[in-house]
Amino acid sequence: MRISHGRGGAVGGARDAREGRPGYDPRVATLFVFVDGVGAGVADPERNPLARGEFLLSRFEDGSGAPLPAGGRAVLADATLGVPGRPQSATGQTSILTGENAPRLLGRHLLGFPNAALRELLLRRSLFRALAEAGRSAAFANAYPVAYLRALGIEADGEPEFPLGKRKARAAATTVAFAAGGGRFRTWPDAREGRGLTHDITGVRARAFGADLPLRAPEEAAEILLALARGHDLTVFEFFETDEAGHARSMERAADALERLDALLRGLVAGLGDGDALVVASDHGNLEDLSTRNHTRARVPVLGFGRAVPTLGEVTDLTHLAPLLGELAGAPGLRPPADAG
Repeated sequence: MRISHGRGGAVGGARDAREGRPGYDPRVATLFVFVDGVGAGVADPERNPLARGEFLLSRFEDGSGAPLPAGGRAVLADATLGVPGRPQSATGQTSILTGENAPRLLGRHLLGFPNAALRELLLRRSLFRALAEAGRSAAFANAYPVAYLRALGIEADGEPEFPLGKRKARAAATTVAFAAGGGRFRTWPDAREGRGLTHDITGVRARAFGADLPLRAPEEAAEILLALARGHDLTVFEFFETDEAGHARSMERAADALERLDALLRGLVAGLGDGDALVVASDHGNLEDLSTRNHTRARVPVLGFGRAVPTLGEVTDLTHLAPLLGELAGAPGLRPPADAG
């Protein structure tokens, strides 16, 4: 698959693009943290790592969970979308990013990476494309290796950091969706300069590949995300080590991932100002039940802070996230575009 790379720019350029538009406020930040593979399970610490601490994402199937800081609110959203079987990443993430019922479109849940039908849907109806067509800007905070982006046909400055080998590079739903909006993908040099984050938050995994990156505490990573968000209408960060820990059925890996993620989220909440918004959501269950390595049919937690709180109750399944994020990003009533153009 070749993904065309379009318009976009660094933080400063995006800020300039927003200035002069009605309602523009450089102080307002809107963030969406997508967390892969976290559902609301039973409060059993023997199989649910979320029951071993008061993490922000420690939400349980009976609706219980510790009160959230700063007036935050939590709801549980359906990830099955009326389709039999266990929810999966390709269809769940596509539903989140388009507002469309992707498993119903396919007639099944699809794991892993989007197929041709889902890629077509993402390219047509991506939230990022809809925002761009509404004159809004979006940033994808994750910093990728140059080698990976070039293997996907995405323009990236710099030399490839390592050979990819024989394994074919495949684009996740988030990658396809962001490319559809024409935004600039961030690379490891951006992470080094504090203009993006590696997917593990701290940079440890990239450094294991020889990347010249500083180690960052989750609190510092939160500051970077907040600064980035103030230059865009919507800023997204994706974290998938929770799903990896669930598949590995590893309580140790789950605890490590949750501690890093929770410190990042608490840093974001603490840094929110008047008018800011933060939404945290997942695509399917997994981590909450380490008695199995498979995904679950559990509802998924959706957290809202700041400006996201009043309308969070409207989110009852995954298809409601794109309209919510569009509204928070400054395009009230936004729906993804109806045609490819």
